[in-house]
Amino acid sequence: MRATDEPAPPPGESARPGADDDYSATVLGSQWIQRPEPDTTLLATVRERDGDTRPDRTEGAVLRFGPGVQGALAQRSTRTPPPVPPPPARPRRPGPRRYALPVLVLLAVLAFLAWQRIGPALTVRGAAVTAPSAPVGCDGTAAIVGTVGTNGRPGTLTYRWTRSDGTSSGVLREEVARGQREARLRLLWTFEGTGRYEARAELRILSPSTHTAAASLTYGCP
Repeated sequence: MRATDEPAPPPGESARPGADDDYSATVLGSQWIQRPEPDTTLLATVRERDGDTRPDRTEGAVLRFGPGVQGALAQRSTRTPPPVPPPPARPRRPGPRRYALPVLVLLAVLAFLAWQRIGPALTVRGAAVTAPSAPVGCDGTAAIVGTVGTNGRPGTLTYRWTRSDGTSSGVLREEVARGQREARLRLLWTFEGTGRYEARAELRILSPSTHTAAASLTYGCP
C-alpha cells in the first residue's frame, strides 16, 4: 500500500472519489470491533442488592433484572384472591302457619253465618198477658199487652186474641227479626155504656208452637 498525504478513510468505508485507484479498503473482522465492556461494578452492586439474581437478558450495556415470567407467575399465584361476595339471600316464602289464624277466623265467621241462616227455627219459649189494674172509666179504652219470648231466631208468629164478650180478632201475624228474643203484641179494647163489667182477654199463640195466656180487667161506669 502506497503512502499518501490524505488521511485513510474510516474503517468499512471505501476511498473517496478521486483517490488512488490502487487503494483498496479491507473490511475489518468482527474481532476488531471494540464493544463497550459491561460495568462490572454495576453488576456487583445489583447482584449484592437482589441476592445474586441473574439477569433475564443482556442487550449491550443495558441490564434488566427481575423475577422473570416464572417468578411473576409464582408471586401472582401466592396472592390471596379477593373475597367472593355471598349470593343474595332469597326472600323467605310465607309458610302455611302464617295463614293459619286468618283461615281459622274466616272459618269461624262462615260457620256463624251458616248457623244463623240454616240454624234452628224460631221457637216460642213462653207467653204472658198484662192488663190495666185500675178500672176502665166510662167509654174508655184498655190497652192489653201480650209478651212472647223466643229463642232469637227469625221467623213468623201466628196468634189470635179472644175476648170474653165472644169476639175474636182472627189470625194475626207478627214478624220476628234475628236476635229479637221478645215480641210484644197489643190489643185495644174499647168499652161503652154504663154499669160494671168484668172482662177477660186471652192470647193464643198458634205457631210455631201453641201457647195460651190471659189477663182480666174491670170496666165501671155509674
